[in-house]
Amino acid sequence: MRALFVIAIAALLSACASKEDPSRIRQIAQDGALRVHPGLLGQPVPPELQALAVVSPAPGAVSEASAMRMDEQGLRTQRSVYFDLNKADIKADYASVLAAHGQFLARNPQRRVRVEGHADERGSPAYNQRLGLKRAQNVRATLLGHGVQAAQISVKSWGKSKPKLTGRNEEAWAENRRADIVYEKED
Repeated sequence: MRALFVIAIAALLSACASKEDPSRIRQIAQDGALRVHPGLLGQPVPPELQALAVVSPAPGAVSEASAMRMDEQGLRTQRSVYFDLNKADIKADYASVLAAHGQFLARNPQRRVRVEGHADERGSPAYNQRLGLKRAQNVRATLLGHGVQAAQISVKSWGKSKPKLTGRNEEAWAENRRADIVYEKED
């Protein structure tokens, strides 16, 4: 009986050891035509793309010259916040996007949103579920900081179960590390 127990433990340990730790996965350089913004990949941004970069305002201040348009079209097209690998902190690049959504929701208290957190395929399902939830909660907290009422925002984590882009490469992983702002009632 004891030998059977030792064999079961050894098999369990070897199965756990065969899974690669997601934090130790090597980043792969993208080759071919540029399909993902280099800033998402942690690479330098070429000068021709720097002119298009969103300049983030000081915390709490949103300028009229913000790159995020406050009209319905701008709010409809810029609804995703992207994250670095195994991170849930919001990048400064998304300050104006979240400020615009926050101001719109604060002015329209009848509107409701659901913030859906996502993760790429790397990592265990439980880890990705927690990471997606933390990403959604951080976006929610930022919106609340812009005057949105707590009752207007719900959060949901999809983990890795609803990828935006399928594939086993950096392009797909970068696209799937996100939180989406979903308006529950469209006019």
